[in-house]
Amino acid sequence: MTEHPELPELLAVVVVRDGTLPRGADEAVAEARGAVLLAGTGTTAAAGELIAATSTWTLEAPVAPGSLAATLAPLLERVRVVLLPATPDGRDLAPRLAFAAGRELYASATRCDAGTADLARLDDALEIRVRLPAAAVVTLIPGLRGVEHSRQPPEPVALTGAHEGPAPPRVHDAEVVEVVAAEPESVELEEAERIFGGGAGLVGADADGAAALRTLTEVAAALGASAGATRVVTDAGWAGHDRQIGTTGAMVEPRLYVAFGVSGATQHTGGLGRPEHVVSINTDPSCPMTAMADLGIVADAPEVLAELARRLLRSRDG
Repeated sequence: MTEHPELPELLAVVVVRDGTLPRGADEAVAEARGAVLLAGTGTTAAAGELIAATSTWTLEAPVAPGSLAATLAPLLERVRVVLLPATPDGRDLAPRLAFAAGRELYASATRCDAGTADLARLDDALEIRVRLPAAAVVTLIPGLRGVEHSRQPPEPVALTGAHEGPAPPRVHDAEVVEVVAAEPESVELEEAERIFGGGAGLVGADADGAAALRTLTEVAAALGASAGATRVVTDAGWAGHDRQIGTTGAMVEPRLYVAFGVSGATQHTGGLGRPEHVVSINTDPSCPMTAMADLGIVADAPEVLAELARRLLRSRDG
């Protein structure tokens, strides 16, 4: 084990729980030019799941943000910019690490290097570029950049929390009582493993578009899925823009994507990533969405949704 590693000036720090990488881990690693320190539990197993790493260090430690920040601060003294994915654990750790290390914190970056960062502000309507000081902590918004595979996964180097000087003071820390999974209706689309997407073809002539999307959300939730939509749907006000999938919305990569009345415009499919399974429900058998689907159902999307609602929601309500 190494106590005083030679770490680069730009380093991704990723919090790992029980060997599971958080959303946006590889993006933060790619932004840090492949250099990453995995901290938490099960870090060695998690290191084998990274695809963008070229240099990996691991630190086994309890996932408590205050004590973890106190442990990391001396190890990161020579790192100029510490970059964390803006996930729940990353957002918890970042301000505590900045305080423990006497660094400035820059939250919600869309891009970062060793000298500058672009920060999203005003609900992502404004992006500003800032020059970073000699020591900074930055959080990176997941889902905004692509990731290239490293040519050969590196062998992780295990670190210890030891350091010169007195031991870090005891900190009053948060205690995790229970980790509660988000409800499908409210989970962020980037984290959803199953998504039901609604397009313009889901709303029939003279139909209530908002009501159709509410039904889609209820049916999706009954099957453990989240509801998303195309830009046409969100621009019409039938769903919130946080539910929009595409190059101008959320970049997702679910295991299952079921498209109701989605034609498959490139700005929508460009945000889908590579789902393991795609189902398309559309009256047009030649539309791009059906062409890329594993299963194409040539049918009227509103009628299919209505039948699913009758079967699933009636059963749920008794």
